[in-house]
Amino acid sequence: MHLQYDDSLLRDLLTSVKVIALVGASPKPQRDSHRVMAYLQAHGYRVIPVNPQAGADELLGERVYPDLDSIPASIKVDMVEVFRRSEELPEVAEAAIRIGAKVLWGQLGVIHGVAARRAADYGLTVIMDRCPKLEIPRLGLEQNPVDRRG
Repeated sequence: MHLQYDDSLLRDLLTSVKVIALVGASPKPQRDSHRVMAYLQAHGYRVIPVNPQAGADELLGERVYPDLDSIPASIKVDMVEVFRRSEELPEVAEAAIRIGAKVLWGQLGVIHGVAARRAADYGLTVIMDRCPKLEIPRLGLEQNPVDRRG
């Protein structure tokens, strides 16, 4: 099931965010979250891995944090991308609100209406059941990768 979003909204989000916290980042190269993180990095985003059980201090050149609240305030997270089960989305949404993220993005299959409404009530743009690794080429955004890490 895909929720409907205007391509212009997705394009605006994917061209404006610079720092993405990826909740559920895996150190295992065969995992989707690992591949998506590498893809986003290759397209100019700074991706902060978040995983309490990652078993590594670093993933693809970035320090791994156990949760969103552990990311230093000096790192301004624009978007929180969630690779966790849907029932974990409310907790992640609350943390995204606390850290001042602008976007809460649920990966394919990650849908939770209450969490989405709560995040939206706090001004976050919410996207669910989508993958930026699929949306970037679909929207024609991969021809000119930009270094967004600033």
